Amino acid sequence: MIRIILIGYMGAGKTTVGKALAAALGVPFYDLDWYITMRYRKSVTEIFAERGEEGFRDLERRMLHEAAEFENVVLSCGGGTPCFFDNMEYMNSLADTIYLKATPDVLATHLKMGKGKRPLIEGKTPEELEAYIQESLQAREPYYSQAKYTIDVSVLDTFTKIDECVRIIREMTHI
Repeated sequence: MIRIILIGYMGAGKTTVGKALAAALGVPFYDLDWYITMRYRKSVTEIFAERGEEGFRDLERRMLHEAAEFENVVLSCGGGTPCFFDNMEYMNSLADTIYLKATPDVLATHLKMGKGKRPLIEGKTPEELEAYIQESLQAREPYYSQAKYTIDVSVLDTFTKIDECVRIIREMTHI
């Protein structure tokens, strides 16, 4: 059985790598935020607005417990998912967890291209965004570093390099 969970900061490429990995393995791919959106018929932004971050994190935990039980799956989680409740311990107990690690500069570049879709950074200036990434990445690193495997994806900016990431993951997880 294949069960891989990708974690890392927003903008690290979890969805892009996850889709490529799932396709290479011939298994379904789920993005936890998309899964929540499908189940609740509301965007993450709408759920944040209605319930606040605390309410969203509780709902996210419940949906993680549901989606992480799927067999033969690649699942990508939101950047904050590992940092709340016992989520990281839970994920490690069920799956091969892989931290896609990127530098703050790379993350800022990726997020500047699509920041309107992310409630935690919406409306931040470029300077505020960079400071926010630096600060929150430092706070989240202790959770992210608990993953079974870590891949530096700072240089994975082309499909060839994404294919290389998929190859590395397959080697690490022996699949």
